[in-house]
Amino acid sequence: MVRQIIHIDEEKCNGCGICAKACHESAIAIIDGKAKLIRDDYCDGMGDCLPGCPTGAITFENREAPQYDREAVEANMKRKREINRRTQESVEETGSNAAVPASQLTNWPVQIKLAPIQAPYFQGAKLLIAADCTAYAYANFHKDFIRGKVTLIGCPKLDAIDYSEKLTEIIKSNDITSVTIVRMEVPCCGGLAMAAQKALQNSGKLIPWQIVTISIDGQILDR
Repeated sequence: MVRQIIHIDEEKCNGCGICAKACHESAIAIIDGKAKLIRDDYCDGMGDCLPGCPTGAITFENREAPQYDREAVEANMKRKREINRRTQESVEETGSNAAVPASQLTNWPVQIKLAPIQAPYFQGAKLLIAADCTAYAYANFHKDFIRGKVTLIGCPKLDAIDYSEKLTEIIKSNDITSVTIVRMEVPCCGGLAMAAQKALQNSGKLIPWQIVTISIDGQILDR
């Protein structure tokens, strides 16, 4: 069948990996320093990978390709969750006697609605934009995500607002060096990811970014 699918120009690709991290379907991988579409049937043609490409190497094209296979994608995600679960269990078993970890939070307030537009801690910061629930679902959240970053959190379903305008002003007004978006796998978290992506686009800046999705059982689905 002929359908819309992404095309990667390998001559333009610098191998940064942002597209692979942005693709929720695991259709893209970095091979020999270049992004490659490894499974046509994993690509849903929605283009989550497009906005973050710093070199413009990714575009849409209409060509002959297998139909998007959601069942195959979900099976692949299930395999990844199982691997992550076993890895987490192994870490817990070997580190059961470890000291209680210290908080990695370095800024306050953390709610997007309450955060200032400008603050000294934003200068040169790696920005973490996280859904409220992620820190409760993922046990190692401070160590794996908050450490070394300035943290902003929110829930678009509870706040019932579009965070994009506030986030745009924060990114435009400060020297943000990277953005990590952490969301849950549930649909309502899509609003947070979309707001952050819109803010990055509207800021007019080329900043490395990635989206990490956490499952409801506390596993990293993709990053």
